[in-house]
Amino acid sequence: MEDWIFLVLIVLVAALLQTSTGYGFSIIGTPFLFLLYPAHTAIQINIILSLCISIVMIYKIRKEIDHSLLVRLIKGSLIGLLFGLVIYLYVDVQWLKFAVGSLILLSTMLLIFRLTIRQTKFRDAFTGGISGLLTTSIGVPGPPLLLYFSGVGTRKETLRSTTLAYYLFVYFISLLMQISFDGTNNEVWVSSMIAVPPLFVGIFLGQLLFKWISQRVFKLVTYLILLFTGSYLLLSSF
Repeated sequence: MEDWIFLVLIVLVAALLQTSTGYGFSIIGTPFLFLLYPAHTAIQINIILSLCISIVMIYKIRKEIDHSLLVRLIKGSLIGLLFGLVIYLYVDVQWLKFAVGSLILLSTMLLIFRLTIRQTKFRDAFTGGISGLLTTSIGVPGPPLLLYFSGVGTRKETLRSTTLAYYLFVYFISLLMQISFDGTNNEVWVSSMIAVPPLFVGIFLGQLLFKWISQRVFKLVTYLILLFTGSYLLLSSF
């Protein structure tokens, strides 16, 4: 029962962040889910719930999607998804958490010191590739997208809508690949069903919060989430 209460709180906060900013569910939710479940179970729960958010939100924000950018991200992710599946199946998750945590912290520090990135079609696709790799391997596609879009100065509306549309594709394909090659279990689906009500509450509150977040506050929240997640992943890997 205590684990379920903790699950509800994690999902509520993570869904609120995801809906109001376009990122946050997997970045915040996955590290804490690792505390409650075995690694592969936590990853699949995160993917299922993240997919639910994308399905619920996509119709309302569909007009804000940058379709050409979305296509480049998806094309890049196709290769990354395959490599990520190999990591998911064969690499110790502790090593992956260490690598991802270190990358997030390093990249965030560069952004804080006003590193700027020039957006190109190749970099769009490359970012999608890294994101796809992290989706099938650890269920966290957000950091590469967030770091890249922050560096190029993408508007928060475009970031939120385009990443949600991208997640709809990448989470669905990742879940199919994981189940096909490694299977699933009852705990994944029971826990996901328990988490659905707080998920919808978080979505509702996040939509209200989105209207009040300025671009400056949006960037500050971005940095805080990245620093927290990177530090947590790095420390929990030891």
